[in-house]
Formats: sequence, C-alpha cells, structure tokens
Amino acid sequence: MASDYFSTHGIKHVDYKDVDILKRFLNPHGRLLNRRKTNLSATHQRQLEQAVKRARFMGLLPYVSR
Repeated sequence: MASDYFSTHGIKHVDYKDVDILKRFLNPHGRLLNRRKTNLSATHQRQLEQAVKRARFMGLLPYVSR
C-alpha cells in the first residue's frame, strides 16, 4: 500500500491557500477523489475536504470545471 502524501512530505496541516496541492486530489470535473484513489488517511482526507471547501468559498478553486 502506498503511503499518505501529506505524511511523506512532512505536511502537518492541510492549508486551503496551497491550491497546487489541493488540485492533485481533484478529478478533471473538480470533484474530490475518494480515499482509495488518494491513499490518504481518514484524518488527512477530512482535512483535505475541509481545505477544498474553504478554497472554493474563497474563490481559489472552482466548484465545477470543464
């Protein structure tokens, strides 16, 4: 099993302002990928979900793309 992206890169907190990292976990339509595809822990998946929601609200990420 592949290891968690945030754990391997030493990222303690998922930041909503780091859009480049958040885009890695979105599909081409702008939806979040599930845990099987992202290989994230449950804690990091929840933090990612919250960060994407905040980034969308602030206008940093689109709600829908394509």
